[in-house]
Amino acid sequence: MTTQEHAVPSRTGVFTEAMARLASGVAVVTARQPGGAPCGLLVSSICSYSVRPPSVLVSIGRESRSYRSLLGQAEFGVHLLGSGDGPIARLFASRSDDKFAGLHWAWDGSVPRLDATPVYLRCVRRRVFEHGDHAIVIGEVADGEISHGEPLVYYRRALDWRLEPPVQSRPR
Repeated sequence: MTTQEHAVPSRTGVFTEAMARLASGVAVVTARQPGGAPCGLLVSSICSYSVRPPSVLVSIGRESRSYRSLLGQAEFGVHLLGSGDGPIARLFASRSDDKFAGLHWAWDGSVPRLDATPVYLRCVRRRVFEHGDHAIVIGEVADGEISHGEPLVYYRRALDWRLEPPVQSRPR
């Protein structure tokens, strides 16, 4: 048999499938555009970076329409989504022109803040590292608020808060 007869996944294909199997939280990252309007996008590459000072690491796609606005502002917001925030996650993952239309939100200084997310952090951009098609943004947490709620989890290309599939009844 030749190599072509075997379905050998590419390095990119293996990586993409491997990362789909990594459960991650999801967040909406928001900022003010140069013209003053709010902008935001959904990210699944987010983690704690440092305790001293309190900082987060967020990976932003360089092709994102919000990329230049997020990197052009000194502050940005991180909203960790809850189990009931699937519609918000899909909205901010979309290419919608006005993702804030119909949402409850307000300005927190220069940062657009979504209402009713379980975690909100206002961050000051400290460092940006570009690599490949993304940039890693380090934000120092300036302020925040935590409320109750189960997290929204991204796993195998689906948004859900359960890490195990629901129990299915066996046929009799």
